[in-house]
Amino acid sequence: MSKPLLVKIIFILLIIPHFLNAQTAATQTAADSDDGVKYPQFQFKGLFQARYLESFGKNVDVLGVHHSTGDVTQSSFDIKRMRVGLNTKLSEATEVVILVNLADFKSDTKGKVLENAYAKYTFNKYIAVTGGQFRPAFGIEELVPVDIIKSFDFSNQYYEFGKNGWTSFQIGASASGNFDIGKIPVNYAVSVLNGNGKNQEMDKDNGKQYSTRWVFGLSKEHKINLGLNAGTGKVFKEKVFAFGADITSDFKLTDKFTFDLQIEYKQGTNHNLYFSLPVDTRTPDVSDYQMRGIYFLPNLRYSVNYKKLTSLELSCRFESFDPSYKINSNVRQTYTPMISFEFGKAYTGRIEMGFEIDKYARNIPDTSSYNDNLFLIQFQCRL
Repeated sequence: MSKPLLVKIIFILLIIPHFLNAQTAATQTAADSDDGVKYPQFQFKGLFQARYLESFGKNVDVLGVHHSTGDVTQSSFDIKRMRVGLNTKLSEATEVVILVNLADFKSDTKGKVLENAYAKYTFNKYIAVTGGQFRPAFGIEELVPVDIIKSFDFSNQYYEFGKNGWTSFQIGASASGNFDIGKIPVNYAVSVLNGNGKNQEMDKDNGKQYSTRWVFGLSKEHKINLGLNAGTGKVFKEKVFAFGADITSDFKLTDKFTFDLQIEYKQGTNHNLYFSLPVDTRTPDVSDYQMRGIYFLPNLRYSVNYKKLTSLELSCRFESFDPSYKINSNVRQTYTPMISFEFGKAYTGRIEMGFEIDKYARNIPDTSSYNDNLFLIQFQCRL
């Protein structure tokens, strides 16, 4: 029996007992929901993010690309995201989610625009099944919408692991839920993915990527959570892997001041880089090409509640990321100091201002691997 087939069988066997145990509770819940509750229910969501960008890097444009010759665009306005979403509850247990980013129409739309497109069925708190195109749980950032993160955007490692099929929007299926081990709450997710990104006609090969995430609640008072991630699979018959660990916390210092911290480490095969290289320039072993990164994101929040201004936040993310630390290493260190003004509740309105400062171990001319200081002002509204 092949290893991929064995993994699939184990995955199914693990889920079947949950299905059987959940049927009675789910049926009762569905019956109760018929009393006074009408379905389907619709919830519309939206997000608008506009930016002003100015690059202070020598001959580096606002996209971070160095130009040794020619004119360089070093200041520009930009629409980062214009998202429209619809969450539909067909019953108390069944929901369908759609999310599109209309800002992707400003460039080549291939593989873009449609972001979320999935259905989720919740049997009970112990298990829910999701299928379609969604963000699989594999780290802190995958579970947080981009409009409420404590920085301008997701980390460098998030996007690189997304190119390798572990994070960002992927097509596949997932089982998730929560339970308690003694007094410790545990959340889990197990995913099976194509691993070649969003809006793809089919899998790029017959290989699949299997991943899991487990989160342990260590302190309810200070919201200290420990997350563990692991994944394995095959891409064009080559074995690939990824793993990581993260911790989050949120401390209330006074009635008005709170301090939260995120720390996340990830490491894995950079098979996206490996297969992009000409065969005669790469080694025979895909595991020679590994990426790894870590970031720290402290955030200090002061509740203002003066007229329309809700809060003031100060954050500074530090990240170190290397896309191939074994061969041709080029560490990228990124500092992102930011001040944020919140208007309304839950970031309904937000104005952010700060820098993205990139420092590379080696500058590579005429590429995006080049030192840069980018100034940003970002305005967002969310529904």
